[in-house]
Amino acid sequence: MAATSSSGSLPNSLDTPEATRRTRILNSKLYFDVPPSKVSVIYSPSYDIAFMGIEKLHPFDSSKWGRICQFLISEGVLEKSQIVEPLEASQADLLVVHSESYLNSLKSSLKVSMIIEVPPVAVLPNCLLQRKVLRPFCKQVGGSILAAKLAKERGWAINVGGGFHHCSAGEGGGFCVYADISLCIQYAFVLLNISRVMIIDLDAHQGNGHERDFSKDGRVYIMDMYNAGIYPLDFEARRYIDQKVELVSGTKTKDYLDQLEVALEVARNSFDPELIVYNAGTDILDGDPLGRLKVSPEGVARRDEKVFRFAKERNIPLLMLTSGGYMKSSARVIADSITNLAKKNLIELTNTSNRK
Repeated sequence: MAATSSSGSLPNSLDTPEATRRTRILNSKLYFDVPPSKVSVIYSPSYDIAFMGIEKLHPFDSSKWGRICQFLISEGVLEKSQIVEPLEASQADLLVVHSESYLNSLKSSLKVSMIIEVPPVAVLPNCLLQRKVLRPFCKQVGGSILAAKLAKERGWAINVGGGFHHCSAGEGGGFCVYADISLCIQYAFVLLNISRVMIIDLDAHQGNGHERDFSKDGRVYIMDMYNAGIYPLDFEARRYIDQKVELVSGTKTKDYLDQLEVALEVARNSFDPELIVYNAGTDILDGDPLGRLKVSPEGVARRDEKVFRFAKERNIPLLMLTSGGYMKSSARVIADSITNLAKKNLIELTNTSNRK
């Protein structure tokens, strides 16, 4: 219900949904200053989901986020002390995009089990799910939101997590509980004073969540390149994609990269963004049971390189989210791709403590 004026009879014209959203964003603690000794890589051990082995009932590797960082650290590409740990998104933060009714629905273990696609979770106490599943997701949401600020300040940022592109303001699905992409963009609109954002969604699955959220928002340009024959088959949301590249199952590396090259050229001539949100799912890998494409690990590295180069050549801040990937090899492939980006001078992972 709308609030009333002090007289109790007239509605407060300032108490609009947009004004409430803005107030929540301005009161949030998720944006904070990151010292120059840190690099633009965001991760927390709290990202990883593990309890009683139930996480193994879903093909998603819920420990991949930590293993990505372990690979980078063990190979001397990154120092543990350089990684930025985000804050956890609060209820007020989530309400910037999500409806109260949707967030309340997550108090049902059955509802959570349907979203994360692990039926046995339905019989677990919800307090356990809040602590072991939903809080890790909230931490990753905080990472995605902070990534926009870091990208704006330093040119790029990588949240070693996030990319929950099947979740919209009012509904989750496909292992996506919170709409971190929509949230990070709404925060950027208010706190970074930008008005044009491009989403480049290269996960193997259609990003129907953010497509629904920004269906009527001309400030957001969506390029989505996905396997058209697999989940979520959201034909209504497809109408909201500005630039649609529909792949067929079995698409191989060369064909994939050729189509991406064309798509990036179209995007270059179609929209002039002030921020790029890059959803970099590795479920495009050959052998992934859900993505059903046939892109090689080297192809993933070349894909990421093309997107980062696209942004750097135009001096557009870019944040990357790791999104889907349903093989144990995904962590290794992502770590190798990040290493390649550093070698190509598209990102900087060296110690920055000497920055002025």
